[in-house]
Amino acid sequence: MRIGFDYGGTKIAGIALDGDGTTLATGRVPTPRHDYDGGIRAIRGLMEALEADAGRKADRVGIGVPGSVDRDTGHVSMGNSVWLHGRDLRGDLNAALERPVAVANDANCFALSEAVDGAGAGCQVVFGAILGTGVGGGIAVHGRVIEGINAIGGEWGHIPLPDPTDDERPGPLCSCGRPGHTEAWLSGPSLKSDHERVCGLQHGTGPEAPQIAELAAAGDPDAEATMKRYEDRLGRSLAVIVNTLDPDVIVLGGGVSNIDRLYDTVPERIRPHVFGDRFRTRLVKNMHGDASGVRGAAWL
Repeated sequence: MRIGFDYGGTKIAGIALDGDGTTLATGRVPTPRHDYDGGIRAIRGLMEALEADAGRKADRVGIGVPGSVDRDTGHVSMGNSVWLHGRDLRGDLNAALERPVAVANDANCFALSEAVDGAGAGCQVVFGAILGTGVGGGIAVHGRVIEGINAIGGEWGHIPLPDPTDDERPGPLCSCGRPGHTEAWLSGPSLKSDHERVCGLQHGTGPEAPQIAELAAAGDPDAEATMKRYEDRLGRSLAVIVNTLDPDVIVLGGGVSNIDRLYDTVPERIRPHVFGDRFRTRLVKNMHGDASGVRGAAWL
């Protein structure tokens, strides 16, 4: 049995899986925010509860966290859970849980989950693209996460929007403070902000991303125009991934991935920007939904 944890900003989710991926137990607890030692205790308590529910001990444990994880030291950086920064999370969890612990970025866990037994199962190269509050990504090759020497493999959210038009320069500010990054155009809040900006709405007053898609489906011309701009930008951005990794499949996650039209419209927006005359990469929705990250942590 293996156990995975998704260490989020508001909750810590846990899952116990047997060798074939069957769920044996699940649980969650509130995240002790800004309390590093409290988080370690919460994870140990949740592990013990999962083991009690499953009726057996875990051989290994994995945990997904927001931010970059140094593969040599196990230290976390660049995430929004700032109380984890600079701490030896992997070493402290090894000691507290008394078993081997693997720690990885949560987007990498998403990609691994979908590669092992999700929408990308059986594929050699899987790119997981998360379109949520932010934009993240992970790479899994032959069922293993590719983190890279700088621990930023898959961070396509901080690639500038490719082939920007004149009215897309310099672009809105990204969460990292630089203008025009993919995250600043393709996150859920960015989709909303773009609609507000073009339609002349006060910031924060427009519909959310899912409602914009619903309005477009109902024939609203402004919402349809917003969706087309979004799909064009998403196509250009994913074409960079295709030209770099040439993945078998791109799996979308996050709240925006629930907009079904993307799977019909975006492949045709990718195709013109792909080098060569063949484009066979599939764009698909994730299989495991909100559980994908925690399942991927277990598969670490």
